[in-house]
Formats: sequence, C-alpha cells, structure tokens
Amino acid sequence: MNDQLHQIGERLRGLRDALDIPAQEVADLCGLPLETYEQVERGEADITISKLMTIANHYGVTTEALIFDEEPHMHGYLVVRKGQGMSIERTKAYKYQSLTGGFAGNKAEVFIVTVEPKPDAHTIYKNSHPGQEFNMILEGAMELFLGGKTIVLEEGDSIYFDSTKPHGMRAIGERPVRFLAFTVE
Repeated sequence: MNDQLHQIGERLRGLRDALDIPAQEVADLCGLPLETYEQVERGEADITISKLMTIANHYGVTTEALIFDEEPHMHGYLVVRKGQGMSIERTKAYKYQSLTGGFAGNKAEVFIVTVEPKPDAHTIYKNSHPGQEFNMILEGAMELFLGGKTIVLEEGDSIYFDSTKPHGMRAIGERPVRFLAFTVE
C-alpha cells in the first residue's frame, strides 16, 4: 500500500510502544475493530484524519507528528506559501495539504483537500468525529453525504456542520475537487 500510510502506521505503533498502550485501547478510542486497527499499524488500511486527531488529542501528541513525523515549531504566526503546506497523499484519491501543521498548539486543523473523481465509486466511506467542520469548495464540485442527506457543493459554496454526524464525500464531474477543510473540537 501507500508508503505514507505505512509510515503513519509505524508512528502509531511507536506511540503505543512508548506509552505502553494496548492496541485494543486505541482501537476502542477510534471505534474500530482491533483487526482493522492492527491493519492500520501495518500500513495495510487507511485511517481518517479525524481518527488521527482523536488519537493525538487523547495521548497528548500533535496530529502533525502522527501524519508528517514533524513537530510544529512556529508560535507567533505561521505563513504557508501557495503549494508549500505539509502534504500527504493518503490514498490515490485523497491528498491533504496542511495549512496549520507548523504552528505549535494550534486549536484547529486546516487542510486543502484534493479528491480525484471516481465515476465507478458506489460506496462512500463515512466518518464522524467530535467538533465542527467547515468546508469551502475552491475548484470542482462534490457530493457531501451528511446525516442521511446528500448535498451538492460547487465552486464558491461552503458548509459548516456538526462533525459528530456521519459524513463523507466524493468528487463529482470529470475533474478533481479542491476544498478548504477546517475542523475544530
């Protein structure tokens, strides 16, 4: 699978080893079956950003350390130049560019997310996490599945929602969708 997923899995396993945490505890925290969580640690399965945020917050580490293996170091302000944020391609379909990753003690996670269209995709993975989320479409269009509803968002549209409701999305049309995703607990 993706080398970055393998590296995230190694960092999760390293966190558990350092804090002497059983895998079952982290799996329960994420609401995942133990077998699925163990696949994540082996780099054989993906884990959502929201679940990584939950792990980081619960165990007192930064989300950036789990995703990028870097600790934030900026304190007064952080400038991210166009195209320069820390990036991770979690799967072939999703790419995240962190806009807050270098700021120590950040209270929110802000990403530019790029999702490639998958015309044959019928299953949409939904997740939920504590807090609230804001998405604004920068380019393209997407369907957002939120609490049993389907909402179409196009360039310039935005949505703010309770992220404890199950939600998932997919690009629609023939070009990728790029959107600003802002999450806060």
